Amino acid sequence: MTAGAARIAIVTVSDRASRGEYEDKGGPGAEAWLRGVVTSPMAIERHIIPDGRDSVASTLRDLADGGADLILVTGGTGPAPRDLTPEAVADVMDKELPGFGEEMRRASLREVPTAILSRQTAAIRGRSLIITIPGKPSAIATCLDAVFAAVPYCLDLMGAARIETDPARIQAFRPKST
Repeated sequence: MTAGAARIAIVTVSDRASRGEYEDKGGPGAEAWLRGVVTSPMAIERHIIPDGRDSVASTLRDLADGGADLILVTGGTGPAPRDLTPEAVADVMDKELPGFGEEMRRASLREVPTAILSRQTAAIRGRSLIITIPGKPSAIATCLDAVFAAVPYCLDLMGAARIETDPARIQAFRPKST
């Protein structure tokens, strides 16, 4: 890992992908999006885990407590019985940031009416920002495009690593100092 690099974890939550029965597209999609937007040094690690409240909570706890600055969780946010990612996030969070989910749903609803079924959210655990996102790469882009301008400043406020973005893609918002 590069000194001063932001540590970013991408967690794919899928029973089938974790068993090798389904190609994970969410993890690679999230990583490609980050590599196209973030200009500062970052170290990205990817994980594929089964659905379920305990498996997701355990992984998030380990990553956050282990020093991840940003954790993107793809999958497990729908209404299906095994979609328990939001519940797992609730189990490990210190603070919820519901505006992330609200804005991701608003942006997604412009594209598909089923976005209303999404239970995306964001939360803080220690110095880690956790954001839940969809599993489809185009939907990941829609959601991250909608909220990522606030991520660098959120990380600043939390005392996490500093992230810079390509302003041609995402103009990170940081209040001007007085």
